[in-house]
Amino acid sequence: MCGICGIVSFNNSNAEQNVIEKMVDSLRHRGPDDNGTSIIRASGATVFLGQTRLSIIDLSPAGHQPLASSCGRYHIVFNGEVYNYRSIKKELLEKGYVFQSESDTEVILYSYIEWGEKSLSKFIGMFAFCIIDLVKNTGFLARDRAGVKPLYIHKSNKNILFASEIKAFHKHPEFRKAIDTKAFSQYMRFGYIPAPRTIFVNTKKVMPGSFLKIDLNSGLIDEKIYWSASDHFLKPQ
Repeated sequence: MCGICGIVSFNNSNAEQNVIEKMVDSLRHRGPDDNGTSIIRASGATVFLGQTRLSIIDLSPAGHQPLASSCGRYHIVFNGEVYNYRSIKKELLEKGYVFQSESDTEVILYSYIEWGEKSLSKFIGMFAFCIIDLVKNTGFLARDRAGVKPLYIHKSNKNILFASEIKAFHKHPEFRKAIDTKAFSQYMRFGYIPAPRTIFVNTKKVMPGSFLKIDLNSGLIDEKIYWSASDHFLKPQ
């Protein structure tokens, strides 16, 4: 188990650095072995990424996150495990990719570079991750098919926040702890809050088997489902 978090700030300042460190610290129980943050200057926004790590695959410092591609164009934070990463890595090695670690994080990053959103169909495992592309000026957030790994997103006028747990959002001074009355009504009726709603306004669960694309210029978010249980099991054999 690890924890990831991030801030897409449209203020274009370094003022969020202290905040992302506090967000990471709030997730420390998810990964006590290592932690890190990074500041990424994109066109139209400044992105702050954070991760706290439970070391399972590649225990060396080479598995540290956030991780940048060798060209510096792509940046990733990742929580989870891709069980078939070795076979995917072999395929990427044959295409000429060079790896600096034995981590599945690096395999996810270079898979995305090679295949884009179609890389999700290759991953067998449980995961939640964010990849920043500084050329396309986008953020890509994805969650595994069954939703084993949690991922939440909050949007305000000036920021987009994401994290493994909602409690990380509480560290941001602009996060409003306003109750979503419809979500509260659902909780009273069902005993839980159906996804994608959460108890707070403007705060949602990223749905299992889906991904989000964030335009770092406009702040627009495009959500797509890449896998659903009904489509998978009802398709002709």
